[in-house]
Amino acid sequence: MSRHTCRLLLPLLLALTTARGHKHGSELSDEAAAAPIDSILWTHIFLQATVWGILFPIGMVFGLSRSRWHVPLQTAGIVLTLGGYVLGHAHGGREFLPSAHGKFANILLVPIATQLALGVYLKLHIHERTLRPWAVRAHGIVGKSYPILGWTQLLFGAIVFRGYCRDGALPQCLAHYIMGGGFIAYGVILAILLLVGEAWIRRSGRSPDWWDSCVILVWVLNTFTEHRGSVWSVKDMQHTCVSETTAWWCGGILGVYLSRNNQRTVVPSAIIILTGYAMSDHAQALMLSTKVHAVFGYTLMLAGLTRLVEVCFVAPSYTPADGVEDDRSDHTLADGTGESAVASKGRAFRHLPPFLLVAAGLLFMSGTDEELRYVHEGGMDHVTYILIMFSIALLLYTHVVFLITLYATSGRNAPDGASMKNTSGAIELTTTPTASRGAWYSRVRTEEPVHVIGNDEEDED
Repeated sequence: MSRHTCRLLLPLLLALTTARGHKHGSELSDEAAAAPIDSILWTHIFLQATVWGILFPIGMVFGLSRSRWHVPLQTAGIVLTLGGYVLGHAHGGREFLPSAHGKFANILLVPIATQLALGVYLKLHIHERTLRPWAVRAHGIVGKSYPILGWTQLLFGAIVFRGYCRDGALPQCLAHYIMGGGFIAYGVILAILLLVGEAWIRRSGRSPDWWDSCVILVWVLNTFTEHRGSVWSVKDMQHTCVSETTAWWCGGILGVYLSRNNQRTVVPSAIIILTGYAMSDHAQALMLSTKVHAVFGYTLMLAGLTRLVEVCFVAPSYTPADGVEDDRSDHTLADGTGESAVASKGRAFRHLPPFLLVAAGLLFMSGTDEELRYVHEGGMDHVTYILIMFSIALLLYTHVVFLITLYATSGRNAPDGASMKNTSGAIELTTTPTASRGAWYSRVRTEEPVHVIGNDEEDED
């Protein structure tokens, strides 16, 4: 890191220690809560949304691809977010109660300082054989956490801005935001695996559906947010026993078992369809809320159906990579060397499941009682509201695909960066191959044979 950068950061660090803003008391007057948003707070909102939603994710991708733009972009992001932190404590106008947003802002200073210190240390190129390898790993872990941290803080900010999730509304907020955010994360992971995860999938020795099933299995964590109060309501029973516990736990176990030995399975698709069916007929207090939940359920069902079609029918042919046949796994995810138009359609179809999961997640996150009550009082109908949510989902998925494409075309992955490829065995993602480059997915051959149930003599025949 240059001396110019250090000189730029020092005044901001001093401002952090001397910033004095409005006081957050345990109670607010009606006048303070209804005061207009001043320009300083609007600047804080748009600045932090830009830094954590756009600049830091792009900088993270540049770090993964070893692009020379990684350091300048992350440095600019740190400078801007520290400035935004100061603005967040210096605004006038509307005041807010103490919240998770304010507390988490202080917590975020820890990964920012950690990443900054690790970046400076790595630039020194010292302790090459002792401490540096561990510093590289730590730098990568902290950097990869930035999108998650940024998403969480932006969500906290939106909640505080509207004054949601206080008192008795907190449990429902946890259920909707955790589950909705989980669907979005599921869609992002699926997009990475389907679009650029070929090399990593093949090296892992697991089928994509095994990873799908693992994501579904860990949904156990969301179960503890579904029961509210001491009395079990019909909603609690439906959420806990149908949607998130029985179906997801048991289905995840079955999916992991069926996808062993690199096999394909449609269990994850069936679980998503079943959950969508349960949510599509989920009665609510407001008709608007019932309609939103119904479309959320239909979107989930469509996501599961498109995933099932993608697994079974879109790319069922197999063409061995490197001319070597693999006779021990199901070959249902390869593009093959047939007509290029067919392969192109298969790659295009793969966008549907992850996009629909992202859209379903946003719909569910926007389906709390407080949010829909505000929409209802404003006179907006469910069609307009749902279309707005789908528009946001389109923008979010565009950003996700942009980041994936940026990784595949920048730094060492650029056409002129082949010599910079890392062959040390770390996880690498590559672009989806065309038909002329062989299979999208096939099992990595092993030196020792894999023993399966059955007669060995029949296998040799």
